[in-house]
Amino acid sequence: MSQLIDRFGRVVTKLRLSVTDQCNMRCIYCMPSQGVEWIASEERLTFDEMKRIVNIMTMLGVRKIRITGGEPLLRPGVEQLISSISKLNGVDSVSMTTNGYFLYQYAKKLYDAGLRGINVSLDSLNPGKFHKMTRRKYFERVVEGIEEAEKTNISPIKINVVVIKGYNDDEIEDLAKLSRYKPYKIRFIEFMPLDGGNRWKKNLVVTKSEILEKVSKVAEIEHTSNDPSDPARIYKFKDGSGEIGIIASVSEPFCADCNRIRLTADGKIMTCLFALDEHDLKSYLRGDSTDEDIMAFLIRTIKTKWAGHSINNPHFVKPKRNMSAIGG
Repeated sequence: MSQLIDRFGRVVTKLRLSVTDQCNMRCIYCMPSQGVEWIASEERLTFDEMKRIVNIMTMLGVRKIRITGGEPLLRPGVEQLISSISKLNGVDSVSMTTNGYFLYQYAKKLYDAGLRGINVSLDSLNPGKFHKMTRRKYFERVVEGIEEAEKTNISPIKINVVVIKGYNDDEIEDLAKLSRYKPYKIRFIEFMPLDGGNRWKKNLVVTKSEILEKVSKVAEIEHTSNDPSDPARIYKFKDGSGEIGIIASVSEPFCADCNRIRLTADGKIMTCLFALDEHDLKSYLRGDSTDEDIMAFLIRTIKTKWAGHSINNPHFVKPKRNMSAIGG
């Protein structure tokens, strides 16, 4: 069987599939406060097109699909897409990253459709700080959504926390404690230069080592062995209660083990979250291309993947899209 193998021998087995660039929040690490131009609806891939490309990618060895946005639950009928792709031969799991606002009403539908894993953004346990970081007063609604996901047996539930110095770095211990009395896995994420307001500065990044130092004050922790292609390094509390992970894209990049590829809502393949090149898949999907033509395109495209991002390089150039338009 053919596989998606890049020039460095990395094998792609995961797809981040963005279903929309639209979002009802304006998180400071992702989007500008206003003036966002959305992708026109006719330019977004249809669910049938998305299902086709997932099916083709499974023939090339892709096994895990993560539905992203924007906010994916803003796309009507997304649970139907999940249901259809979760049944495809070769798909091992379908998960989602969401801001949690619509989870209260969608959790059971998502579970029934075949969704098993979910990542929910919750950058603060303080409503005021939550508002400051998201520019929306939705804290209680998001918490209700997470609790509803728990009731419907969606598992694992991971809580995504983008840590920014001066905003929420004083809450690291409290957020880590959350994993000790709730069945949630906390994922601390270093602040990356993908925000729409160009506020990213290196001195705002709270590094993995700094996060670990604070988490260690809660209780003794130990690193657990995990798949090196997983973006998070996983730590468990030695007393057996709770787990946290740290995604250290800035201080300790994990590019050498990356096994992901991204498809934007308007049909562009991005071989890296920070890629400057976009590869137009939509023209193949909306032309008369066969599945074999698309496979050949994907195999060629993955060969363009670079060794790693250049965040720590003085000549780093931001992608032209914000995080919301790439798919997190």
